[in-house]
Formats: sequence, C-alpha cells, structure tokens
Amino acid sequence: MSTVTFPGLGLAFNVKDIAFRVFGWPIHWYGIIIATGFLLAVIYCSRKADAYGVEQEDIIDLLLYAVPLCIIGARLYYIIFYLELYRDGEGRLDLGRMIRIWDGGLAIYGAVLMAILVTFLFCKKRGISFFSLADLGVFGLFIGQLVGRWGNFVNVEAYGSVTTLPWRMGIYDTVDGVYQYMEVHPTFLYESLWNLAGLLLLALVVEKRRKFDGQLFWSYLAWYGLGRAWIEGLRTDSLYFFSTGLRVSQMLAILFFVMAAIILTVQLRRPHSPEELWGNQVKARKAAAKAAVEPESPVGELEEEPSLESILEEARENGHDKT
Repeated sequence: MSTVTFPGLGLAFNVKDIAFRVFGWPIHWYGIIIATGFLLAVIYCSRKADAYGVEQEDIIDLLLYAVPLCIIGARLYYIIFYLELYRDGEGRLDLGRMIRIWDGGLAIYGAVLMAILVTFLFCKKRGISFFSLADLGVFGLFIGQLVGRWGNFVNVEAYGSVTTLPWRMGIYDTVDGVYQYMEVHPTFLYESLWNLAGLLLLALVVEKRRKFDGQLFWSYLAWYGLGRAWIEGLRTDSLYFFSTGLRVSQMLAILFFVMAAIILTVQLRRPHSPEELWGNQVKARKAAAKAAVEPESPVGELEEEPSLESILEEARENGHDKT
C-alpha cells in the first residue's frame, strides 16, 4: 500500500496495487482498470458502428487479433529502447525476462502503432474502408487511454518532475536507490484529462462536421500528439532514443502532430460530398438491396377510390335519394 497526497488540494489516498486474490493468484487494480477501459471502449464503438459502415461482428473479430498483438507491440516498443534491461550476466538477451510483462514495461505508442497496422490488414482482408474504421476506432483509443492512465495512479508510476504547483502530487518512491518523499507533476492525470477533452471534442464537435473518412483519425493523432509532446517533457521515466538524450515518445508525438495537421489542412480545403463517406455508401447499398427483394406493385394504375359525393350521386340515380 502507498500513500498518495495532493497537499495543495488537501487530498490524501491510500492506494494498493492488488485488489484481491483468487486461489492465491493476485488480481491487480491496474489490470482491472485496463479491462474496464477496454470494455467501455468496445461498448461505445459497437453502438456507433453502423454510422461508419461497420458491423459489430467486425469489431469483435478485429479485437481477437488486435488485443494480443497490441500487447506484444507495447512490449516490443519498450524492450527495443530498454534492451540492456533484458540481458543476463553474460550480455545475452534473456527471453524469460522479456516475456514477463507482469513485471512492468509496456509503452502505449507500441500498442497504437500495432493497432494501426492490424486494422489496416484487417480492413484489406474484409473489404472495409480503413479510414472509416479508424475514425470509429479513435473513440475507443481515447476511452481506453483516459481510463487506463488511472492504472498508473494506483501503481504510483508515470509521474513527472518535481513541482510546487497547487495540484502537485506527493508520493514516496525510490529514486537512485533512495526511498524518499517527492511532490511531482501528476502526469497520469494530465494525460487522462487531455484524452477526455479530445474525446468530447471529437464526439460533440468534429464528428458532427465530418467531411471525409479519416478526419477523426487524423484529428486524434494531432490532438494526442500535441498533448503527449508536452506531457512527455514533464515525465521522469521516458524512453530515450538509444544513447541519445532524445525522448522517443516525444519525437513520435511531434511527428504525428505535424503529419496529421498537414493532412487535415489539405483535406479540409478540398470539396467533399456526403456520398464519399463509407458509412453512407454502405447504407445506400443496403437500401438498394432491400428495395430489390421487395415484392413489385401490381402492373397498371390503381383505380381511384370513389368519393363520398360520387357514391351519393349514384344512390340518387338508383332511386335511393332518401337514404
């Protein structure tokens, strides 16, 4: 159990990494939080799938591939830039240590890059528009990240440098072999709130003005890249580009922001019609297919139903004028 405080706000929390045990096997809060974020993301995207021309079954099938591969991607990304941590005493790579992800060592950018690759290959195989599915998927990424970052809170990790700001976070942690008290930037909170703001921006503003497939995807990369470039600069546990002093995630964040901003600027200046959106194309095809199987109307014109006046006129002619 650890004590985490926010002295400037008068708040204090006792947090622990293990929620409970099942037959002696520990169930960690981090895993519960990640699973909760994942479940909320799937529910949200499933409800919006039809608008993007995607079947709910496609989402489930994609996740069967994406989830394990994204975990592998997140692990590989971390190992590549912290390779020395996974060598044995003789300098050889320790495969067992690489596999033990429960000891920590996952990087979100590795998962995001793997998710993009897996989604592209899946869409190519199923004949689905990659950018339409990617537009839908970024809602899930935002939800998963804004919830998942609270796993860093219970693990007392992914925090920033020392600060005196009113919302500073007070923690006890080991730095350079010394267990000490520090007041630091709560960068987990910064990123969670940044993702929440991005989700609301996309859902309430950008989605309503969506002009082309990929608009939400590029907006996500621009928004997340901008925020991560700033937040990563505050963190003390960044992955560095091998022996250089360059932060890998910060470099990628800036690259994604610039690339996405350029593409959005170019695309938004071009004229687009609603018929270009994959979701509208799928709806049009379904409507046409439904119309094709409906029974045809009888040939010829339907006779007009007689009016009340004509019925009364006919009755008078037949001697029923007193009716």
